[in-house]
Amino acid sequence: MAELVTVLRSELDRYSPGEKLPSSRALVDRFRASPVTVSRAVARLAAEGLVVTRPGSGAYRAQPAGRPAPPAGDTSWQEVALSGDGSPSAVPRSADASGLLFSLAAPPTGVVELNGGYLHASLQPERALAAALARAGRRPGAWSRPPVDGLTELRAWFARDIGPSLGAADVLITAGGQSALATALRALAPPGTPVLVESPTYPGMLAAARAAGLRPVPVPVDSEGVRPDLLAAAFQATGARVFVCQPLFQNPTGTVLSDARRPEVVRIAREAGAFVVEDDFARFLAHDDAGPLPGPLAADDPDGVVVHIRSLTKAASPSLRVGALAARGPALERLRSIQIVDSFFVPRPLQEAALELVGSPAWGRHLRAVSAELGARRTAMTAALRVALPGLGLPRVPSGGGYLWLTLPGSDAGAGESAMVRSALSAGVAVAPGRPYFPAEPPAPHVRLSFLAVAGPAEITEGVRRLRTAWEGTWAARA
Repeated sequence: MAELVTVLRSELDRYSPGEKLPSSRALVDRFRASPVTVSRAVARLAAEGLVVTRPGSGAYRAQPAGRPAPPAGDTSWQEVALSGDGSPSAVPRSADASGLLFSLAAPPTGVVELNGGYLHASLQPERALAAALARAGRRPGAWSRPPVDGLTELRAWFARDIGPSLGAADVLITAGGQSALATALRALAPPGTPVLVESPTYPGMLAAARAAGLRPVPVPVDSEGVRPDLLAAAFQATGARVFVCQPLFQNPTGTVLSDARRPEVVRIAREAGAFVVEDDFARFLAHDDAGPLPGPLAADDPDGVVVHIRSLTKAASPSLRVGALAARGPALERLRSIQIVDSFFVPRPLQEAALELVGSPAWGRHLRAVSAELGARRTAMTAALRVALPGLGLPRVPSGGGYLWLTLPGSDAGAGESAMVRSALSAGVAVAPGRPYFPAEPPAPHVRLSFLAVAGPAEITEGVRRLRTAWEGTWAARA
């Protein structure tokens, strides 16, 4: 513990007085220390007057002795300034990240994280990443300005992985998948217009669409993916020019778009004069029993209907924010211009490290290990749920991705989900409510459980046990 106290004490200058320190969970993961050790180290710093702890909130750097805290300002005027949108757009922009925070915010220490969106540290290829970063740093010009489209070698690697009909010239390197989604939505749909989306779908995409002033219009998903008849009807009714989908291991349902529907989706969009934005986020997260995967929609699209998004982040590390946008024709130039305006380019050291990683034998070994581990975790979670919580609906057991999508009994989606999420957190397990995954009113209450961010099957079993406690308490109170 003494060594941990020394390190934390030496790092306090990184934080301003009153600034929050990393959570206990983050310190546990970083230092590979037990929660008890971290708690004692923070308590020692608090006893020395260097930090202040606030129950339920965390630890903060203390104010220096003899220096009063700065006076609190009056920011109430900002409510008027931020809401005074005088634009003629019928769909105001909305900056709401609440749906994302269920997966991004670290839960308190001791809480089982069944709401996480990224691989647990034990599944991340940390040694391979460190080696790749070290090799990248030794490359000549590693810190010089990269091409605005991205390193040619990295663009070529993504192009080969997406499909043989694509080349490096068809690919832009992006700062991860979320950035690519935001760029695609802004480039392809003018503010105030509708954008068709799967229902349910990824909350980050919905947030990006609304922040761009777009109006998400739901198209229901069934066991074979999006319904082509409803997609065609939605294009006709709305005049939309963009449809966003996740054809492979869709988040949150795990659905794979069927072979029969794949060409139908592209055909329907082409006839509507619209783009299909294909978010292929889970390509590297197939389980070991998934069998042969269908290729991307973009691989069989010579007309440039499909704009393809691919990322390394989900399969490697949340901090390896490197992805790709693939497109053809004038759309590619529009995407390129939007990206340049927003961020100029992705930092070259990160691109060089990504290129080193995917070009090493360690990358294939890592993907095989993740495939086997995610399959085992999915099986463990499914088995635990069927024994402990048979009353929850589990319509689909996916063969890829990191989530299970559960239906709660009853029709009161808002109250049922909220009660379940609160009760689960009180029982020591964090889950994601289903409401943020729907662009309109949900048909039933849901929760999403993740097996990506936990330490392993034992923690999954414990999380489901706690979830049962929450379930019994929630529905006993509602009965």
